Amino acid sequence: MTATISVRTETPSWWQRCNKAAVAMFGVTVALFLVFGAASPNFLTFANLSNLATQVAITLIVAVAMTFVITTGQIDLSVGSTLAFVAAGTAELLQAGLDSSLVIVIGLLAGLAWGLLNGWLSAYQKIPSFIVTLATMSIIRGLAQLWTQGFSVPIDARLGVAQLGSAKFFGFSVLAWIAIITVLLGGVLLAKTPFGNYVNGIGSQEESVRRAGVRTARIKMITLALAGLAAGAAGILTAARLGSGSSNSGQGFELTVIAAVVLGGTNLFGGRGTMTGTAIGAVITGVIANGLTLLGVSPFLTPIVTGLVLIAAIWVNMRGRSFADLFAHLVRR
Repeated sequence: MTATISVRTETPSWWQRCNKAAVAMFGVTVALFLVFGAASPNFLTFANLSNLATQVAITLIVAVAMTFVITTGQIDLSVGSTLAFVAAGTAELLQAGLDSSLVIVIGLLAGLAWGLLNGWLSAYQKIPSFIVTLATMSIIRGLAQLWTQGFSVPIDARLGVAQLGSAKFFGFSVLAWIAIITVLLGGVLLAKTPFGNYVNGIGSQEESVRRAGVRTARIKMITLALAGLAAGAAGILTAARLGSGSSNSGQGFELTVIAAVVLGGTNLFGGRGTMTGTAIGAVITGVIANGLTLLGVSPFLTPIVTGLVLIAAIWVNMRGRSFADLFAHLVRR
């Protein structure tokens, strides 16, 4: 006789499968909305929420691409400078008489080119991405300042690019809708495609992925190219929103983007990325800036708060993958 042994397998619960850091940050987001809503009567108005969505949009677009970069264990410090270069270039080219559609294409290609340069130097020349992008951060912004001589270049409000920055759909700006579409596309690419699997695998076990036949250097270069492309798009949208292009745009922008990604639960050291968490992190950074402004707090305090929040998020990343791990560390002390 043959005995039949049945093995019951339990499906992991939602709580076991979810990114607990992202869930925690969602709770923080709700708390921030409640606090600022109670402190300022204008915070929860539709006009301010629409303005908040526009403020968050540009950060969110680049943060989506940065999620891929950080998940592979890399970093890109040049996105703020790329934004400034493309914003200034957009204004200069429009003043030179080029058509808006052509200028948009050129701006995107410029951002992509800088991203490819970062990727080639980092992935194929084996220079750490931190060093590469730290150098290109200075080079790109220096070129933008040399191009414009440090002056802000106005954009004619009648041009298509300027109208893009002021257009609205269902009460929200086109920038906000572009950001939402970007998050959805990024989420599908990260979670539902082989490319997304490779990105997560490279961040956790790059050598194993390479031995499986995946061209890991190419994947890492593509992620940095995506960051450059997103920064180029952000530069165009920044110029469109402000009605001018400046080589001084995007100062400290890379800090805000990295903070958004890490706050959302993406592991700063690679191997785990979450697009939903990135969206939550971007909203948190935007809410802090918007709420403090409505309360009349000095704008110079905003980067201080953002920096402190980023340090806290990195500390959590270093101490453990969940707040349960963090609690265990504290108890052991």
